[in-house]
Amino acid sequence: MPITGKTKITGLFGWPVEHTLSPYMQNSAFVHCGLDYCYIPFPVRPNRLESAIEAIRSLSLSGVNLTIPHKEAAMPFLDEADEEALAIGAVNTITNTNGILNGHNTDGRGFATAIQEQGIILEGCRALIIGAGGASRAIGYYLSRSAKSLHIYNRTYEKAVALASFLSRISGNTDVVQDLSSLSEYDIIINATSLGLKEDDPLPLDVNLLLPFQAVCDLIYRKTPLLMKAEQKGCRTTDGLAMLLWQGAYAFELWTGMHPPIEVMRTALLSIVK
Repeated sequence: MPITGKTKITGLFGWPVEHTLSPYMQNSAFVHCGLDYCYIPFPVRPNRLESAIEAIRSLSLSGVNLTIPHKEAAMPFLDEADEEALAIGAVNTITNTNGILNGHNTDGRGFATAIQEQGIILEGCRALIIGAGGASRAIGYYLSRSAKSLHIYNRTYEKAVALASFLSRISGNTDVVQDLSSLSEYDIIINATSLGLKEDDPLPLDVNLLLPFQAVCDLIYRKTPLLMKAEQKGCRTTDGLAMLLWQGAYAFELWTGMHPPIEVMRTALLSIVK
């Protein structure tokens, strides 16, 4: 579909953004639905974030996604934020309604839907998150409300304590674990670290301790060595591509008001990754 003066512009603010897969997914969805929309990645330096967000108004963009390192930093520059974004303290999607910028966070919902799509039940589960970064915060928000118990492990213990303290204010079921020697205690194990991005990365946990009843998730956008070894142990697995898909689908819905074409978006992502 050609870009005209009527085309509604959406996009992604991040630093860097060259690696993003979102344009393939979102633009495929717009074309499939016959929408005169376009999705463009914008490299936004951290010290330019405020002016970039103001440009959403100035340029009448329909909305944007936010990625590293802007999700938390963007909060003060918005007019409004929904309950999830306020609770998590970060936004990954901004909508522009007549110049009013509203922040949303679809990361947690995206993760929860990706997990449930694999038949993995969150309600009443015992969960472990490895890593204490921004993704862990959004995922932990959802898990803390549905899990029986949630534990956080991080190489920097103080970061794990800080995240667990934040999540405990939601439902009081979150604590820190100091080592990964008792993996059998968990139904769901999530790797939210960068271990697995490089071929020579060590595994984030001892796969010999995994059991067939467990679900193992990795937020990296492909089947990592952790997931392959977990499958060999009989575990159910899901990677970060599914979370990317669903968080993007919820953003699509916020911008357009339409039901997202999930399989079109999934096919677009898989064609790039594979």
